[in-house]
Amino acid sequence: MAVTSNHEGQTDRQMMERALELAARGQGKTSPNPMVGAVLVQGTNQIIGEGWHQKAGEPHAEILAMKDARNRGYSLGGSTLYVTLEPCSTQGRTGPCVKAILEAGIARVVCATTDPNPAHQGRGLELLRQGGVEVQSGILEEASRNLNRAFNYWIVNKTPLVTLKSAMSLDGKIATASGESRWITGTEARAHAMQFRSQVDAIITGVNTVIADNCSLTVRSLCGFNITHKDEDQSRLRRIVLDTEGRTPLNSNIVSDAWKHLTTVVVGNDAPAERVEALSRQVQVWRVASEGQGRLKLAAVLKKLGEESVTHLLVEAGGTLSESFLHQKLVHRIHFYYAPKIIGGKGAPSGVGGEGVKHLAEAVKAVGPEWKRLGDDFLLEADICYPVR
Repeated sequence: MAVTSNHEGQTDRQMMERALELAARGQGKTSPNPMVGAVLVQGTNQIIGEGWHQKAGEPHAEILAMKDARNRGYSLGGSTLYVTLEPCSTQGRTGPCVKAILEAGIARVVCATTDPNPAHQGRGLELLRQGGVEVQSGILEEASRNLNRAFNYWIVNKTPLVTLKSAMSLDGKIATASGESRWITGTEARAHAMQFRSQVDAIITGVNTVIADNCSLTVRSLCGFNITHKDEDQSRLRRIVLDTEGRTPLNSNIVSDAWKHLTTVVVGNDAPAERVEALSRQVQVWRVASEGQGRLKLAAVLKKLGEESVTHLLVEAGGTLSESFLHQKLVHRIHFYYAPKIIGGKGAPSGVGGEGVKHLAEAVKAVGPEWKRLGDDFLLEADICYPVR
């Protein structure tokens, strides 16, 4: 087992931090592939090449870093490659990176984490070792896994990671009793939420929200806040409407705007044929089995989305649908935006509806909460932990 000096260990961390910075540039653009960054170093700490995966089907980060170094006139022999994810060992839409690394004569590979895909995990690193390359893994592993949380979940479970988003008052209200909801949070919080939209694969909402708000669920700029690459982001952002009875108005934004080809309306098996036919002329329609109280089987919807390479699903809906996702234990993370306002009122809808739990031991818990101030508002991000029943 190789002994790593303090100096070498510090350099490894610095170079991996740079590789993670590069990987993050692919946020919202690489799905269904992971975000990956790579740095090539010659000698102690001379960076000779950098790269990051920019889009599915295009060259991987390692290949781009090698190309960058060669374009600068450097030889790759004896260099060290820092990469945020284990290099691939199989032929996909692009060639295997392991083969290119061995052919380049790279002497050492340092990766943050192994491939989360059980079918490939560790295989690339073992092939590199067999080829005489010194290999080290686990440098800033947690940061790398957090960056690709959605991909890591999807590649193992074949269904998307689900994030529940809601904007509410301090007392958990998403609108007044009269239905007024624009705007509870301020511009900075809404711009942040819009930026987050650009990073997911699909947004899901309920038909009642479509009818009440005529929402578009698009990526757009807000009052001077620049949402980068909004056209590119919108061209891939899918919109899903859960509509058991096919009640979505044919003139609503989500089924009639320029992005209607990205909209899917999910109806129940008993939805009226004429409504389904009318919607099908404008958007894609799925039929999914219903369960009690006319609700669609959400797990079946997630399975179908996972099969279509949706790795990250954002739930933006009213309290009823939000509660359904939570009740069925399908939410993995929450993004709750809180405004410093108190609305009150029994008739004012809450961010999470339903009957609620009867005992505190049954409450859903937010794990590892992180708070962020956005103007006068606050964002709570956390993982979700469900009680064992």
